[in-house]
Amino acid sequence: MKTLLPFLKPYRKECIISPLFKLLEAVLELFVPLMMAAVIDKGILQNDIGYVWRMGGLLVVLALLGFGCSATAQFFAAKAATGFAADAKSALFAHIQRFSFTQLDTLGAPTLINRMTTDMNQVQTGVNMTLRLLLRSPFIVVGATIMAFTVDAKVALIFLALLPLLTAVVVGVMRLTLPRHRKVQGQLDQVLLHTRENLTGVRVLRAFNKQEREIEQNQRDNELLCAMQLKVGRISALMNPITFLLVNAALIVLLFSGAWQVQGGLLTQGAVVALVNYLNQILVELIKLANLILTITKALACAGRVESVMELPSGMEDSSDPLLPSGDMEIRVQFDHVCARYEGAGGDSISDVSFTALQGQTIGVIGGTGSGKSTLINLIPRFYDASAGMVKVDGVDVKRQDPEKLRERIAVVPQHAALFQGTIRENLLWGKQSATDEELWEALQTAQAAEVVAGKEHGLDEEIEQGGRNLSGGQKQRLTIARALVRKPEILILDDSASALDYATDAALRNALREMPNPATVFIVSQRASSIRFADQILVLDDGTLAGIGTHDELLERCPVYQEIYYSQYPKEAA
Repeated sequence: MKTLLPFLKPYRKECIISPLFKLLEAVLELFVPLMMAAVIDKGILQNDIGYVWRMGGLLVVLALLGFGCSATAQFFAAKAATGFAADAKSALFAHIQRFSFTQLDTLGAPTLINRMTTDMNQVQTGVNMTLRLLLRSPFIVVGATIMAFTVDAKVALIFLALLPLLTAVVVGVMRLTLPRHRKVQGQLDQVLLHTRENLTGVRVLRAFNKQEREIEQNQRDNELLCAMQLKVGRISALMNPITFLLVNAALIVLLFSGAWQVQGGLLTQGAVVALVNYLNQILVELIKLANLILTITKALACAGRVESVMELPSGMEDSSDPLLPSGDMEIRVQFDHVCARYEGAGGDSISDVSFTALQGQTIGVIGGTGSGKSTLINLIPRFYDASAGMVKVDGVDVKRQDPEKLRERIAVVPQHAALFQGTIRENLLWGKQSATDEELWEALQTAQAAEVVAGKEHGLDEEIEQGGRNLSGGQKQRLTIARALVRKPEILILDDSASALDYATDAALRNALREMPNPATVFIVSQRASSIRFADQILVLDDGTLAGIGTHDELLERCPVYQEIYYSQYPKEAA
């Protein structure tokens, strides 16, 4: 909890007030058995009805005061726990945003979502319960034992013998369950991973008729999770029965010993009732303490999982002295003997790639599946770091630049069009928050998306469902391109982002990009030779290496890899 505890600092007041009022409630509760003993010995046995009424009224006052203390304590505990969880979740989310793509790929979305939600909710519950009961329950147990000694020291020795036994039970169960709770949360990650994959890929799953197989897999995962939960549950369930057994055994001894002393005149009936009440208080508080220990055990396990993410440093080190490029360099992007390797991979994804892209040029990137096209363009905005060589933007190594300022000048349209729930306008404004409607329509026109928006009932204010479910693939791609163009970037990266467009729309998009008033340096990654045919330079990748570089005509003359790609799409020209 050392990483999470600082998030409780703003709630110091609540963290003091809540246990304080709980202790005050406990003090009031400890006087109740003594007052009941007095009612029996002085009121009932001496037939003093007035005394009984007075003591009864005092008990009502104590109950009301206790209720007020309890309500106050719970209010401040809830305020501290919810505030702590909100601050910690915000910090965790911000920390995740600083992770490199490699770390996000390694950790996985289901794990991160689980730690942001389920794990943090368990930690929040643990903080709430700890503030309310961690001091109160032990205080009642110890206080009831001390108060028992004020009633009768000999009989109270039973309480003294009981405490170490109960402590051993609580500590033993906690030590056994803590590592098992961590394993349960890990298996829950696995269940969430498979569930997410099935829901996002449901069309593919049904197309291949794999529903039954996935149902069986889900059942196996859930059965394993259930078995692990039952295992830890059985150990946790031992606490209450063992506690009841020990306390009830002590109660039998107490009643037996008390009866003999009452018969011998050494102890009053009220004193025996008070001792029994104190023992019952210990029993109730131990049950609460047992449940608290289980909650804390789960919370600690979940806190450890959250901390493992919080303590994970960003995979990309920012420069301590970032440089700001002038922006007026003729060479916009330069790769100098660049290699890139994904974490855990056996070899480089791209190897020894060198080229330059001038201001306003269009660079085509083409190659077979897995040739390293996406890897190459992801190095420009520094989504990944080169393992060797240097990637320069405006003459400065991207590792020496402030990532935020670097990416402000770059717009990326990824392979898979990602739109967010909200209006078309809200999605487009991701490109530039202060953009006017005129700028939005200009970007839509260039992206060939103007008719898509104009055809909607509410135009720019048309609602987009989560993930753009109410749009076709081509419509989503055109809107994501428009979102990038709103920024008026210096470098525009289109990572196979026109794959869902027909040839006519694709050609119109490329023409519109060339005719922009202030043309950006455009990188077009595509499987289609037609999409990059008229680029100023074409990079041909083959198994991570640069197999050729030049114009369409130059490559068609001297690059076998490009020839193979082009003629496979235009066989008539090969003939």
